[in-house]
Amino acid sequence: MRRERTGPFLPTTFAVIACLFMIAGNCFAHSRSAGGNPTGLDVPEISHGEMAVISDYRRGIIDLASRAVDTNEPFRRILNYAEIQYSYCLWGRVPGSVTDEESPFNECAHAYLAATKAVLMAMREMPREAPAAGEIISAIDVDMVRRGLALVTCQFSGEAFNTADIIKPRWSRIPLHPASMASLTGLAALLGLAILALRRFLRPKAQSSE
Repeated sequence: MRRERTGPFLPTTFAVIACLFMIAGNCFAHSRSAGGNPTGLDVPEISHGEMAVISDYRRGIIDLASRAVDTNEPFRRILNYAEIQYSYCLWGRVPGSVTDEESPFNECAHAYLAATKAVLMAMREMPREAPAAGEIISAIDVDMVRRGLALVTCQFSGEAFNTADIIKPRWSRIPLHPASMASLTGLAALLGLAILALRRFLRPKAQSSE
């Protein structure tokens, strides 16, 4: 007798979706972490127009900063903050997180891109990194003018940040933002398929008996 398969896909997918919305733990009501460390470093604000361009250069900026030799503790802390914030913002993969100020991920995108900009500006003063940093800054300036983004602002454009204050997505607003909801639901579906495929792969072959 052949054993029938169990574990339908649909409940698994819903479970994954539920897990995604629980990532923030008990922080659904607040986007900032509680009890920030007063020893944190200030990170200057970034405009909506700037972040739209800097996001295109983020990987190059972080790669250059990671190879920097003549660094100091503030530089390394802000670089680390930029990377941490990037992961909290789901690595910038949610559509509209950078360009749509209504996105639940827009404020955390401001945070990691503000830190990225601060790292870039700091490298402009480093002897070894200054030439490469200057080229990136010039390219960003050209793109800002070409795309007419210099004066574009949004509700978070005047917001400064601090390395002791983690900005988390506004999880409770995801169901109200169609692009974010669709993206995370699609991700959950892919994870559900992967889990289902793994379960089938690991399940011992059914034994037949007479």
